[in-house]
Amino acid sequence: MTDPTDPGRDAPRHDDDRYDAGLAVRREVLGDAHVDRAIAATTPVTSEFQNLITRYAWGEIWARPGLARRDRSIAVISSLIALGSWDELPMHLRAARRNGLGDDEIIEVLLQSAIYAGVPAANHAFGIAREVLAEEAP
Repeated sequence: MTDPTDPGRDAPRHDDDRYDAGLAVRREVLGDAHVDRAIAATTPVTSEFQNLITRYAWGEIWARPGLARRDRSIAVISSLIALGSWDELPMHLRAARRNGLGDDEIIEVLLQSAIYAGVPAANHAFGIAREVLAEEAP
């Protein structure tokens, strides 16, 4: 029996419109190849998480009108460096290029991060960026 006090009782399991919009934004920002790999790698353990990030990260936050995508990329790169989320950084450096940031602007973000996130973190980020920025821009 459904608990009438459960605030999520009437919430749909999947918001198809938000998912579809999020998937479109995700593809535009990260590229089809990356998104196709992520979808192909989805398992029963990760399927709800993939659905969540597609609906909320991409269908809500990245789709908001308040910041341009290039500005969102700056915020994400800075956050990833500060958190030491090195596995995510290459993907978002590529996304930043796709969102209109030039290599010089990306380098400036890394330099700025050195002051606020620490030189060791920025040093690690520069090592990752050296490899990513050597790739052909999308």
